[in-house]
Parts: sequence; structure tokens; C-alpha cells
Amino acid sequence: MNKTVEFLFDVGSPTAYLAWTQLPTICAETGATLVYKPILLGAVFQATGNVSPAAVPAKGSYMTADLTRFAKRYGVPFAHNPFFPINTLVLMRGAVGVQLRSPERFDDYLKAVFNALWVDEKNLNDPAVLMATLAAAGFEPAAMQALVADPVVKDALRANTEAAVARGVFGAPTMFVGETMFFGQDRLDFVREALL
Repeated sequence: MNKTVEFLFDVGSPTAYLAWTQLPTICAETGATLVYKPILLGAVFQATGNVSPAAVPAKGSYMTADLTRFAKRYGVPFAHNPFFPINTLVLMRGAVGVQLRSPERFDDYLKAVFNALWVDEKNLNDPAVLMATLAAAGFEPAAMQALVADPVVKDALRANTEAAVARGVFGAPTMFVGETMFFGQDRLDFVREALL
């Protein structure tokens, strides 16, 4: 039995935020290891011809209500970010960079960014707001700016994203248990079942 969940995510996805709030508990309860794989959702959309649900007004409106329902079910805070959709290139390079260079701070980075976007409704497209958010979480702004500009970090995010598309990923969040793919935070019950 494969007891690993690969979590392919982009922090700009509110459904990835909801999955992030639940997956650690699911993995703890099933004895599984959670493996985080940051990807760039915009590049996935471009490669697969997919679009955000927000691009379809009726679907976007429905999704906002549905996200609120799931947050209530999970008992977690959620607010629709008025600056959505977010350009997450810098944010996801940051995620990859911290994962590569300071893995012990990776959870802190995710918590700071996910909560800023989907609880505190911050505009992380604004560099000043982003750097203030990261500084408040104990990250040194100049070091983070250097990290997201590092060619090794840029290449790693690109490689993660290309590998995801090659596996059939078309959106985020996507979870893999072995080679079985589950798309969407509303498929977490199937992820749990696959781990039992």
C-alpha cells in the first residue's frame, strides 16, 4: 500500500487552501506522508487549455458559495479575496525556494501566504504587502527577493509544473496516491479511502 499523498498546489487557488487545511490531518489519521509539490497554476492552464472557474461568471459565483460551505464544514476560516485572481509567480517561486533552501520554514511560509490570501484578504500582488506579510512571519524581505530571482528556484518551479502536466494535471489542487490522481478539494474523501 502506497502511504504517500503528493499535493500539487498553487497558493492562488482557494480550493488548494481548503485542501491544505485538511490534508495534514488526513495523513496523520491514515499514517501517510504528505509530499508538497508547488506548481504554477497559470502555466498549467496555459499548457492544458483549462481556465479558472472564475472565468465563467455563473460558475465563479457558484464556486464562491461552495467554498464558503466547505470552509464551514471543515471548521476553518475563509474569505473570498477581492484581488482574486492572483498572479502567483513570485509566491510560488517563494514556495519552491523555501522548500529547497529552508525546508524547516516551509510550513511557516505556506501558513503566512495561504492565510494572507484566504483569511486576511491581502493583495499579495502588491510587493510591499507581500514583503510585509513575509517579514511578519519571520522571513527577511531582501533574502526572499533574492530567493525568488534565483535561476535554480525558477527552474525547479518550471520542472515541477511540466512534470505535473505530463502526469495529466490540469488544475489545482491535485493529489496523487501512487499513480491515482484526485482533482479538487472536494475529492479528499477519495484520497482518504485510497490510503486505508
